[in-house]
Amino acid sequence: MTSTVPRSGSEAAVAPAGSEPPNRGPRAGLAGLLDLPAELVRGMARSAATTPGKFSLIGVGLVVLTLLTGLIGTLSMQSRDDGVNALLEHREPLAVAAQEVYRALSDAEATAATAFLTPGSEPEALRERYAADIAKAGAALAKAASDSAGIPEAAEQIDILSRQLPVYTGLIATAKANDRQGYPVGAAYLREASELLRSTLLPAAEELYDINARRLGEEQDDVTGFPWLVAVVLVALIGALGYAQVYLKRKTNRVFNIGLLVSSAAVGLLVLWTAVALIVQGVYAGSGRDDGTEQADRLVRARIAALQARADETLALVARGGGGEYEQGFTEQFRQFAGPDGRGGLLGEAIAHAGPSESLNAAVDHAVAWLEAHELVREYDETGEHRQAVLLAISDDDDDSPAKVFTNLDSELAASIDAARRDFAENTSAASGALTLLAPGYAVLSIIAALGATLGIRERLREYR
Repeated sequence: MTSTVPRSGSEAAVAPAGSEPPNRGPRAGLAGLLDLPAELVRGMARSAATTPGKFSLIGVGLVVLTLLTGLIGTLSMQSRDDGVNALLEHREPLAVAAQEVYRALSDAEATAATAFLTPGSEPEALRERYAADIAKAGAALAKAASDSAGIPEAAEQIDILSRQLPVYTGLIATAKANDRQGYPVGAAYLREASELLRSTLLPAAEELYDINARRLGEEQDDVTGFPWLVAVVLVALIGALGYAQVYLKRKTNRVFNIGLLVSSAAVGLLVLWTAVALIVQGVYAGSGRDDGTEQADRLVRARIAALQARADETLALVARGGGGEYEQGFTEQFRQFAGPDGRGGLLGEAIAHAGPSESLNAAVDHAVAWLEAHELVREYDETGEHRQAVLLAISDDDDDSPAKVFTNLDSELAASIDAARRDFAENTSAASGALTLLAPGYAVLSIIAALGATLGIRERLREYR
């Protein structure tokens, strides 16, 4: 009889062929957690192999894509609207502040030179105008400095202006003090102050203005740029909705799906609303740039050129026969301002862009009259009648004097600049209005579209129960 008891040290019994290994179940601990993604993927794959599973995946995909579109659209449109409002409330006022630094310093130079020419004590009106110019330049500089953080180029120009402006005012004060006492050295201090202004202060002010003007232009471009990301997700959503409806029709032989039709209608309304709003916003923002900021820029530069020409005109008389350099400067600045005949230059460009207006037409008339008056002043000065030239140049009583004509010209240019700024404000406000409720509209309509997709897919899933 053979024993069936296994001997000690013998090999373990082998499982019968064809038998299945025991099911060990899910692993515990960290290994089990690591297995979860794989299990989820396998479960989804098994579900996707069935028609109801495919319907469910389509529904989930539509809901996710719809809500993603709503999120991207809401954030994009809100950012766009905020950008338009920032142009009105922040960027354009800062550009104007930089303009004001440039203009006020130019006017201060012209005013100081005119006051220096005036016989006797300095007129109260000129003293107050000079003080106001310096105060305005300081206030505008402080405002521009509030936005210079992180912009080294702007900070550098502001630092130059902050350090050199007190030096300039000190030189002017010294020039006036010496002139009051009858010392000829006062004219030398005035020329030194003018040289400091033109070699250091005005270039820094111009660069600061250019920096702010570029930033304004860049932000205007940003708010009128095409929203590519929004367009991509909208196109993807429209394609997904179309595919879902075609697929459901093939599988169920049902032509209409109310839920998906509601979803499609919501997305279609969103596309139409977005297209109309962005077109209107772009038109108004473009008008604000063309008729507002760009026109104001031309006029500001024209006004500054006129101010510098006026300063050169008076400094040439202060030099008493040695003002050839200033006379050349007058010619160059006047040509830049209004061309050789008073009808061209930056002033002519402004009229060509905006068309004739009462202020601009009056400015042209004053520019022509100023050129004629200047020629008479130079004729007096070059024929030895210096006193007569000075009296004509600074007279406020003679309507044909350079001083009177220039004052009228400056007023018309200021009015035209204000009109351009109003155009910018009105058009930019209208651009902001075109985006009203579009951001929340994205949120609401995307939720409606997601609900429609959910209900539409659920309706088809019920048919398989």
